[in-house]
Amino acid sequence: MATETTELPASETETELAQPWNVVVHNDPVNLMSYVAMVFRRVFGFSSERAQKHMLEVHERGRSVLWTGEREKAELYVQQLHGYLLLATVERAGE
Repeated sequence: MATETTELPASETETELAQPWNVVVHNDPVNLMSYVAMVFRRVFGFSSERAQKHMLEVHERGRSVLWTGEREKAELYVQQLHGYLLLATVERAGE
């Protein structure tokens, strides 16, 4: 007798977690630009040039997407950025 396997649809939560998420840093009037670039180097391992590029984007456009990937890791990055007193959020990629 053959056994039939039925694949269950992924729950909404599983689908939501599997999609890519962005780590976004927002501009604030408190932190020095050099400090923000240093935090980007420390948290993400960015080169000085890449950290400077993102820092200027935050300064000029009000925000910069620093990383995209799974939600759990994105939330960890945001916690680390908050530890450095930067304003950071997680948002769905593509929105």
